[in-house]
Amino acid sequence: MQGLDTLPTPCLLLDEARMLANIARIHGRLAGTGVTYRAHLKTAKSVEVARRQMLSPAGPAMVSTLKEAERFADAGVTDLLYGVGIAPQKLDEVLALRARGVELAVILDSVAQAEAVARASRPGDRLPALIEIDCDGHRSGVRPGDAGLLRAIAAALEPAAELRGVMTHAGESYGARGRAALEAAAEAERAAVVGAAATLRAAGHPCPVVSVGSTPTLMSATGFDGLTEFRAGVCVFFDLFQAGVGVCGTDDIALSVLATVIGHQPEKGWIITDAGWMAMSRDRGTATQAVDQGYGVVCRLDGSPYDDLIVIGANQEHGIVAPRPGSGAPTPELAIGARLRVLPNHACATAAQYDHYEVLRAGAVAEKWPRFSGW
Repeated sequence: MQGLDTLPTPCLLLDEARMLANIARIHGRLAGTGVTYRAHLKTAKSVEVARRQMLSPAGPAMVSTLKEAERFADAGVTDLLYGVGIAPQKLDEVLALRARGVELAVILDSVAQAEAVARASRPGDRLPALIEIDCDGHRSGVRPGDAGLLRAIAAALEPAAELRGVMTHAGESYGARGRAALEAAAEAERAAVVGAAATLRAAGHPCPVVSVGSTPTLMSATGFDGLTEFRAGVCVFFDLFQAGVGVCGTDDIALSVLATVIGHQPEKGWIITDAGWMAMSRDRGTATQAVDQGYGVVCRLDGSPYDDLIVIGANQEHGIVAPRPGSGAPTPELAIGARLRVLPNHACATAAQYDHYEVLRAGAVAEKWPRFSGW
């Protein structure tokens, strides 16, 4: 075991107990529903986390890059969904992974993509694809009521390729506020894909997979009828943005950045640390929420937050810590060399700055778990 006072800073801390509690909550949400949890691995990008997050060593899981697919395939994960619209140039990589025994499916939302997938398919390997449904106008996908386009995509895939099903992501749920709005977002997500699946089945196309996924909707859904799987990833760690949405508390957040005090500006009430935006990321998602958390909430070494102390500003390597504007909270006296922890706005973006986790058990570092990034 290694104490936090001996670690080089900035570094990425992972509270294992909080993470395991979050994972138990994820699995508990779907227990007894008949809906499978497909673990989204883009947040963790870590084999050690994935093994704890997934239902089995082989998956099921979802990735956002083909590099993730390759790394997790190397670790024995064979049931994978590549959750970004497929580009024809990437199909050779998909085929190579499938040739290794990885059951890798792709997603698409156009006839052109479907035609490319069909051309790349082989008699012994019909590439499986899910049609992405746009349930809320957030990003990409086919509108669930566009029956003509749904049927055209399915026809372009078959018979050379395999229509595996439909999937969607309720991205607008991140802007929902309050339990009623979150439940409504989850129901709209469910209804969109169930309706699209019904359209395809009515036209004679198989649609075995009906997949939804976002952390806010997973934590808020009240009905699962017609669904076969739920995908979510940031819920393994949570973050300040998710706390602002209302689906977790700050004491559920498993990630933090360890920083060192390197200076003071007493006349401004500032504490300067060695964790700037290169350590925290530039994500300022909470600025649009009811409580702006700056670049992160500042905590003591035991993980408990100081009263209204946040990172109010960040340069590349410097973090500026001060009481939340307007709070009237005092600036704590932290000596040069003192250590503190910062909870992140966005777990995915902050974790991406690091190549490993310092895994905490009982307040000390017990293990170092590798993570990767890039494409």
